Amino acid sequence: MTYLEHINGPQDLKGLSQEQLSILASEIRDVLVESVTRTSGHLGPNLGVVELTIALHRVFDSPKDKLIFDTGHQSYVHKLLTGRLAEFHTLRQAGGLSGYPSRAESEHDLVENSHASTSLSYADGMAKAYRLRGEHDRTVVAVIGDGALTGGMAWEALNNIAVARDSRLVIVVNDNGRSYQPTIGGLASHLSAIRVSQRYEQVLDLIKTTVTSAPVVGNPLFGALHGAKKGLKDFLQPQVLFEDLGIKYIGPIDGHDEQVMEHALRRAAEYGRPVLVHAITRKGFGYALAEQNEEDCLHQVPAAPVVSAAPAPVAAAGPAAPKRGWTDVFSGEIVAIGARRPDVVAVTAAMLHPVGLAPFKAAYPDRVYDVGIAEQHAMTMAAGLAMAGLHPVVSVYATFLNRAFDQLLMDVALHRLPVTVTLDRAGVTGPDGASHNGMWDGSILQVVPGLRVAAPRDGGRVAELLNEAVAVSDGPTVIRYPKGNIAAEIEAVGRLGQMDVLAVPGAGNGPDVLLLGAGPMALTCVDVARRLSDHGIGVTVVDPRWVKPVDPAVVAVAAAHRLVAVVEDNGRAGGFGDAVARLLRDADVDTPVKTYGLDQEFLDHGTREQILEAAGLTPQHLARQLTEAVARRTPAAQPSPAQEESAGDSLSADNPVPADTPVTEDLSTAAGRAE
Repeated sequence: MTYLEHINGPQDLKGLSQEQLSILASEIRDVLVESVTRTSGHLGPNLGVVELTIALHRVFDSPKDKLIFDTGHQSYVHKLLTGRLAEFHTLRQAGGLSGYPSRAESEHDLVENSHASTSLSYADGMAKAYRLRGEHDRTVVAVIGDGALTGGMAWEALNNIAVARDSRLVIVVNDNGRSYQPTIGGLASHLSAIRVSQRYEQVLDLIKTTVTSAPVVGNPLFGALHGAKKGLKDFLQPQVLFEDLGIKYIGPIDGHDEQVMEHALRRAAEYGRPVLVHAITRKGFGYALAEQNEEDCLHQVPAAPVVSAAPAPVAAAGPAAPKRGWTDVFSGEIVAIGARRPDVVAVTAAMLHPVGLAPFKAAYPDRVYDVGIAEQHAMTMAAGLAMAGLHPVVSVYATFLNRAFDQLLMDVALHRLPVTVTLDRAGVTGPDGASHNGMWDGSILQVVPGLRVAAPRDGGRVAELLNEAVAVSDGPTVIRYPKGNIAAEIEAVGRLGQMDVLAVPGAGNGPDVLLLGAGPMALTCVDVARRLSDHGIGVTVVDPRWVKPVDPAVVAVAAAHRLVAVVEDNGRAGGFGDAVARLLRDADVDTPVKTYGLDQEFLDHGTREQILEAAGLTPQHLARQLTEAVARRTPAAQPSPAQEESAGDSLSADNPVPADTPVTEDLSTAAGRAE
């Protein structure tokens, strides 16, 4: 058996020798590479914290002492050292281990939120609580990366930690010079200076040894010199940033030397007051492919492709066209827009490559602003850029817009500023879990006055709507699109206001259901319409394109149908469906409205397909539910259970209604009948 197989909890680390710990570290790296390259996940960050995490569990007594991992994507080593080796192969798989700490998995896990810069606030609160409760034998440890320290929330916490003199709190800064890309900003420059200037402790020790040996005046003279240490530190090592806040600083420490790291942590634990331990690490350490990857050191790797045991022979053919992702389409189009519009600039929060802005930076290096992990600052800075005559495009993950909502509301929308926000990974993202699903923006953005929100159904519409958004000059715009590859495009068969009509009732079928599909769910709705049409139910499928505000053309066409259904991969509460229902109520249209979306709950990790299946947002599930809904409104034509089953199951999802489906009735005629 390996050493790792004998580790059932942190207590099993205590008796290992340094030689055994070195072997254990190698075993952990082997498991990380083997498992994460197969399941997908954050490889580089975890390879970089192997020795650091071993040292943490050797010095502190988890779960009595509390370990909090900021962002949480670097907690895989922690999982392996707390008894989860046997399940590690299930990482990020449905029903398996989470890619972040999970309170449901282990008593050693505390914080499930994978949003950055929060750990110090959690730690401050916990340490104060233990002090108030008289539990002075417990230490709280927060592990935070140098990238997360660029977030304003971390500095708000540091400001409060500094005056909590009696808190037993250890802050470990894992400084690898990177978040996704090299860390941006003044703090990054400060930490870089510390990395290359380690003379202070050596010089201070030399002075202490030499001066105190002088007879009579030795100790007083050393005291005077020690009182001048701020000036000495300014000259020799710029660590005064933290100590001026009142937080004891230890470091910099080689984070890949377990023995040295352990010694520093023991000093910090014994101090009994807030201490910052500065560890220098290398992302991807110990794995050549990661260390040599300049873009992000294999920060996050995709899952390995599944290969069948006996693949069928493939006929000779030309090379397959590469699949395009949603981000790729945005990336190409924003470069094209930049060529035409010198006023268009881009803003990102430490995610230049993940959100697709790297080509824009390559083309226009002076028109990209990476603010670090600081979405709030990004949004208000964009407001300033817009006030000065530019049109900023702020690109973030949908889940991270939650953090900048106040700034979008009060700093951008209140002033009716032309700022475009692109939300990558909107809707269901899958394996990243509850904190990364972009299922909230469609609801929270509905309350922002003057905001326009677009949801493209395919790649062509990403480019189309992005151009429409940056043309808006009297208020903010948002474009939301999901993660992954784009399916085949579907062209419209008609137009209704500013909306695209994708399908109309087939020959012999009346206008039974008006089916509105937001974003990529519009393609799902086309499949649903075909299933229902084969069973005598007439469906009009409409892609709204802009989900806020709701196009008023919906009113007349809704009145001409017997049922309205709205499908979105956003939370149902307060989303596009609720906005449609409110519009129809206000217009005194009494056509019933059914809304289909995600329940307001934190979703377990799994693939996008698995999550949509569980939420009933597949063509099969939707067809069955709509068949039943129509049947309840036409008792005489109520289908048998076998017919309902057939509507959901018998039709293949591989054959959506083609774009050239005959239009049996002009939509303006239906609207006219309604009026």
